[in-house]
Amino acid sequence: MFRQVHRRLTLLCAGITILVLVLMSCSYLYVSEKNLKETSFTSFQNDMNTLLSNLENQTIITHEWLSKMEGNGKYFLSIRDNDQAFLWGNQEHASGYREALKAGWDYYDSHSGDFPSTLPFTIQHREFSFSTDADKNEDYFGCIAFSSRDTGTLTILILESTENLQERILTQRHTFLILVVSAAFVLAFFSYLFTGLFLQPLKKSRQSQIQFVAAASHELRTPLSVILSAGNACRKASPQEQGMFLDIIKKEGEAMSRLISDLLTLAGADSHSFAIRPAPCEPDTLLLDLFEASQLLAREKGYHLSIQLPEEKTTPLVCDSDRIRQVLSILLHNAFSFCPSGSRITLSLRQQDKTTFFTVSDNGPGIPDTIKAHLFDRFYRGDASRQDSGHFGLGLSIAREIMEAHHGTITVSDSPGGGATFTASLGSYRKKP
Repeated sequence: MFRQVHRRLTLLCAGITILVLVLMSCSYLYVSEKNLKETSFTSFQNDMNTLLSNLENQTIITHEWLSKMEGNGKYFLSIRDNDQAFLWGNQEHASGYREALKAGWDYYDSHSGDFPSTLPFTIQHREFSFSTDADKNEDYFGCIAFSSRDTGTLTILILESTENLQERILTQRHTFLILVVSAAFVLAFFSYLFTGLFLQPLKKSRQSQIQFVAAASHELRTPLSVILSAGNACRKASPQEQGMFLDIIKKEGEAMSRLISDLLTLAGADSHSFAIRPAPCEPDTLLLDLFEASQLLAREKGYHLSIQLPEEKTTPLVCDSDRIRQVLSILLHNAFSFCPSGSRITLSLRQQDKTTFFTVSDNGPGIPDTIKAHLFDRFYRGDASRQDSGHFGLGLSIAREIMEAHHGTITVSDSPGGGATFTASLGSYRKKP
């Protein structure tokens, strides 16, 4: 599924980006080509002003001067003397030359009304651009000038091929095409890369959900099977035996109730609906209450439970005291479950740099480093935890979620002399924006 989503996201992101790139490139090319044409046409107009100013100062038009005006082939020149072709020189021009001049005169004849009228002893002119009707459809800049003299009126046609301009435009288009195609491949690659990175958390989340559901189903199946078996056996058992089976059903039902409660707690954390009700509380009082409530259970299990509080007055905390007590209870009952009878378990409290540290330490068998890395994972249970059917591998996960909701941390380390030490640290609670 994720492969298909990855491909679709890649196509979507790359397609949109490439489309924007193409549109921007086309817009730039359009503006650039328009500016090139306008600049070239302006340059042609300036050249015509210069040439025709020189012509205006000429009393006699010689063949040499006309040849010079052609600029060694840069311009095509044709003259009508009183609307009659003015023949000069013995040059034999190519057919393309003659076709261009014919197209220029045709353009003038069809648009003669748009050109300025002649004035005595002055040169009137207008520049224009046109395309030939030939198969090649070549573009030219043209200029029609009128020179009024004693002998009559000279109509002068001057053309300049835009071939060089078209070559520049074509080169620019090819360059942009190569750049756009190269950029498209680069964008497609990075789109594939970044969409893959974007999907990684979703893949991990989905995998976690699958594992969560599978593990929850497995954990629920075990007590449910015991309950069903005990129920069937209870119907066939004697009155004396029924009480035993009912006790089994009650025990397993309570285990299922705890498991469901833990699952709901974790589900609330995943959906960001975790209920945190911060209020001022005294950390030493919180820890002392937990100690007093747990003394009897510790004595029954054969543990030596002690508490260490700072001598100086502690600074109040702003937190959800019930949730923090839940964390400490999880850590304490974790020690009760995994430490052998006769172990020493210590609850302690210290404050440093506006941070409060709650610790639960024991002198039990300790926790191997390989297990520490997964200790707070959901449904993870080491070999020791498997000896107690009341543990589902969710307690430490819940403790971590509660501490993260308080912007705090929970860590595990080795106790001096052996055993494990769990430390929950937090400052003042700040609600997430």
